[in-house]
Order: sequence, then C-alpha cells, then structure tokens
Amino acid sequence: MEDKPAAGYRHGPPWVFKGSALYQLHLVKAATARAFVPKDLRLVEAFGYTLGGMFLARYHDSPAGQFDELVVIAGIVWNPPTSCAWAARVLVNSAEACRHGRKEVGLPSHVAKFSQTEASELRNKPLAKPNGFLNLLGMGSTFYKKESCRGFEISETTGSSTRHLCNISMPATGNLKLSCSKIWLHALSL
Repeated sequence: MEDKPAAGYRHGPPWVFKGSALYQLHLVKAATARAFVPKDLRLVEAFGYTLGGMFLARYHDSPAGQFDELVVIAGIVWNPPTSCAWAARVLVNSAEACRHGRKEVGLPSHVAKFSQTEASELRNKPLAKPNGFLNLLGMGSTFYKKESCRGFEISETTGSSTRHLCNISMPATGNLKLSCSKIWLHALSL
C-alpha cells in the first residue's frame, strides 16, 4: 500500500462518512478483552465483563469512496476525559481505507471481501404459538413465516490467498436483528 494520504483524507479531520450501519453489542469477559487492549489503557468493566461487540457499515460516501467495514469491538476503555470502544479487528474492502486506518488512526485494519446476498427463506419461528391441546388431539398446525433475508459473507484477503471469516444474516425489512455465526469467538482468535 502506498504511504501518501488518499485524496479524500489529505485535508485532515474531521472526515465525513455517510452510509448505514448496524451494531450488535455483547458482554465480553474482561480477561478476553484485555488481550487486545494496550496495557496503558484501563478497561471499563463490571463484575468481570466489559461491553464489546461488532459494527457492520456500508459507506456510500467517505474520504476513501464507497466501502464496507466490519469492526470487532473488544471492549470499552477509559481514555480520559472519556471512554471509547477499542477495536480488536477491522475488516474493510478498500485498500485505501485499510491504509488510512493503519497509518493515520492506528487501527488493526485488514483488507477483506464482502459479499452480499438477498434470499427468501423459511424461518423456524412460528407465526403463532402452537396450541398444545390441539396438537395432543392431532389437530394442531403451526404456520411458519417466510421472509426476505440479507446475508453477508466476509473473507480476508492476504496476498493471493483468501480465508473465509464469517457469515452474517439478518431480515431485509422490519426490525434489524443481526445474528452471527460465532463471529465474536472467530474474529478474536485471528
């Protein structure tokens, strides 16, 4: 990657990013999070846990142009006079955004491939609670909801090799709920 700042970043902060994003927050064991936080920063914790999670964004306008980003948040750190989220891993599909994250901001950025799919699938969630009494009589039925889903597959690219990292799926409409396939454990173990 080149060392000179990208055209959009050369004017310095504040940088403006426009797009959409989803957060999924988790309680993370403080001992796990500490492995990713510099020793000179204090981890904000209660009862042996901190708040971590993930952040998935699709920017349609930024200093690096259009790009996708997945940030795995190890936990919250105290950085006087405020606290902030600490990124354990950052995946972007833009070499320019990766370079800027590493060189200018100090993020653990890596280039990755983000693939998006739209699909209709039958969910295992019933529309209504099954009636136990009717089921006992052999007359019960359960109807399942069919809904559109959006899926993301993220793979890290290193040189000429690509390694699958995670899948993320969520409903395309309605309440946006992000469900991940062991992304937290997998992303932290990289």
